[in-house]
Amino acid sequence: MASNSMSWTSKQNKQFEKALALYDKDTPDRWQNVAKAVSGKSPEEVKRHYDILIKDLREIESGRVPFPHYK
Repeated sequence: MASNSMSWTSKQNKQFEKALALYDKDTPDRWQNVAKAVSGKSPEEVKRHYDILIKDLREIESGRVPFPHYK
């Protein structure tokens, strides 16, 4: 049973990161392979998570999201 697509555990995020490193954009059936590596997520959920990640990265790189000020 797939969990809520908005709810990702730390473990699932780590699985997602590792799967993205294994299955690049040229991998056939990329999102099916990534989903198999992430417990409880469907291909549609991992693709949506990736799209959100890319959108966030573009916002940061464009300067629209300020970097936090760490001590």
